[in-house]
Amino acid sequence: MIGLDDEAEPRSEVRILLSDDDPRMLESLRGLLSMHKYQVDTAPGGRQALEMLERKQYDVLLLDLAMPDVDGHEVMRGMKERRITTLTIVVSGNPSLDGIATALRAGAYDYLKKPYIPEELLATVNNAVRKKRLEESHKVIQVRLNRSERLHRLIVNHSPDIVYILDDQGRFSFLNATVSKLLGYTPDELLGVSLLDVMEEDQQEKGRYFLEQAKHPYDEVRSLEVALRPKFRGRSRRHFELVIWPMLDDENPYHDGGRYHTYGTARDITERMEAEEFISFQAYHDLLTRLPNRALFKDRLNIALTQAAREGHQLAVMFIDLDRFKVINDSLGHTVGDRLLQAVSERLLNCVRKGDTLSRFGGDEFTLLLPEVRDWESAAQVAEKILASIRAPFKLDGHEIFVGASIGIAMFPSGGASMDALIKNADIAMYRVKNTGRDGFQLYTPEMAGATQRLQLEQEMHRGLARDEFFVVYQAQMHAERGELIGVEALVRWRHPKLGCLEPAEFISIAEESRLIMELDRNTLQRAARELTQHRRRFGKELRLSVNVSPVMVSREDFVEGVLDILRQEDFPPGLLEIEITENLLLNDRKDVIDKLHQLSEAGVQIAIDDFGTGYSSLSYLQKLPIHTLKIDRSFTQHIRNCEEGACLVNAIVAMAQGLHMEIVVEGVETEMQLEYLRSLGCPVVQGFLYGPPDTLEKVWTQATGRSREASAAGL
Repeated sequence: MIGLDDEAEPRSEVRILLSDDDPRMLESLRGLLSMHKYQVDTAPGGRQALEMLERKQYDVLLLDLAMPDVDGHEVMRGMKERRITTLTIVVSGNPSLDGIATALRAGAYDYLKKPYIPEELLATVNNAVRKKRLEESHKVIQVRLNRSERLHRLIVNHSPDIVYILDDQGRFSFLNATVSKLLGYTPDELLGVSLLDVMEEDQQEKGRYFLEQAKHPYDEVRSLEVALRPKFRGRSRRHFELVIWPMLDDENPYHDGGRYHTYGTARDITERMEAEEFISFQAYHDLLTRLPNRALFKDRLNIALTQAAREGHQLAVMFIDLDRFKVINDSLGHTVGDRLLQAVSERLLNCVRKGDTLSRFGGDEFTLLLPEVRDWESAAQVAEKILASIRAPFKLDGHEIFVGASIGIAMFPSGGASMDALIKNADIAMYRVKNTGRDGFQLYTPEMAGATQRLQLEQEMHRGLARDEFFVVYQAQMHAERGELIGVEALVRWRHPKLGCLEPAEFISIAEESRLIMELDRNTLQRAARELTQHRRRFGKELRLSVNVSPVMVSREDFVEGVLDILRQEDFPPGLLEIEITENLLLNDRKDVIDKLHQLSEAGVQIAIDDFGTGYSSLSYLQKLPIHTLKIDRSFTQHIRNCEEGACLVNAIVAMAQGLHMEIVVEGVETEMQLEYLRSLGCPVVQGFLYGPPDTLEKVWTQATGRSREASAAGL
């Protein structure tokens, strides 16, 4: 007997409807099928059968043809009209061939005669159920396939990439619609066209090699970046990443007698490549002038050095610095300054050969590589040409601008054997031009090497200021009688990354020459004012702050405003600030300097003459200027032993200051004997190593308060 024992679906889930007007037949069939675990419902007539078929879903209908109200033929017609797909097995007492044929034409699955044979009936039911399940499974699979096909077609045709299939000759056998959007071709236009024919001519050689390799068996996906030719020649060049997969034998369909060979995608990477090119350009070019930058210049110089050393010829490196550019930039604005740099770049390019490299090294500095020159005179001719070109006026935004240039030249191998040496020595030669009148050129010679260390220190000062390597220490100013800390002098130090902690004597002169002293003085004043404000808020003790300022800073028009602005920013009282200036600043009796000092004095700031007696001295300026304090230099203090000449000078300065009602601060006090002598003269304030070396404000405060407590305990 054929049953459902091997089927995945159990019989208990198979629903069967019995329709017959004979109750005994219905009961017999129900008993047989229920015994084999089928779910069975009965309908005693055709009308009831149609109603039940509309209400429920059945797998099989066992139907009698001869029923009084609605016969079996009418039931099958009704099922067809209502599109009921239940399989019908006719169980009838009419054994005629016409009856059987009529039932099968009406849609019956099979025909059984009454009285039925149980085994035959069960086998027919089982076969009908199996057929029903196969049909349903086929429909589900077909729906899924249709849906999958529509989905894949949607994905392929709406893919941002070109999807294609190539035959074994490398010709297109299929393309999706994306090719129209990216290249302008319709898919039909390219069918049968070789992929190589769509590549740009300069790309076809590597494309041919790529396709040849793709014909061989391989496990990994192959890819190639290539430019494809658009249909309309006016369109810009398009770059694609081609990816090709092999088609396995069981995947290979036939198409018009030819086998598909490979399939793949072409992804538009034009924007990515343009972005990469722009990033690369940014990395190696100056965006303002479009010239090579420092990195690219050094790279080309390295290559040129290798060639020059191998072939035995000379090369030249020029360092070009514009004269007066900062003045133009400050007075006319950065926009005009930028346009001037662009205009200078254009003129410089017109002065060099195609194989030379002109770069913007930074700011208003340019470097030029002449990779092959006969001698120094050849480089000098190029320098003269550059100077003549730059001297002509620039007309920008209604302004006629005149600039010059200072050019340093270093020759290989006489002026340096390495890249760094040539650049450094050309820079040194350029500074020699700056220091001897500007607007000219100079060849580097070994005699200039002495200036290297000083130049290097200046360059490192620029970096040190940017990296906050300068810091402030303080020296205590003590009341001579009470031993009390009443003020501090702020002193700058440089925490050099290689040379360690440098004192002012090692870098102040360089800072003044390079005018870095202005930024250094401002930073020192601001940091010291901030730290003393924090100290005042913490301990409630007001300390006087003495700060040295250079003549360069005092000469600035905004000197007074700059000092007072710092005090406002840091909430530091002007009455607690003492500005120390040198006597040499007053040498020329300049009215603008005198006015600035009066303005500071009126704001409450104290003015002190530092190192009094060591420079230009005149009692007249002490009367004309708002001088509050005289600071006696340590060189006089060292001679205080009985009444040496230095000590006598101290006596005289103290007597004069007392007569002019000025404060006195004596520097360089190192011994108790010196302190006692100064007390006897009535000097109120002293400072020196007797009270400890310059240190952080916290340590100076701790040491001074400790000394003051010891003095109090001793009864002083």
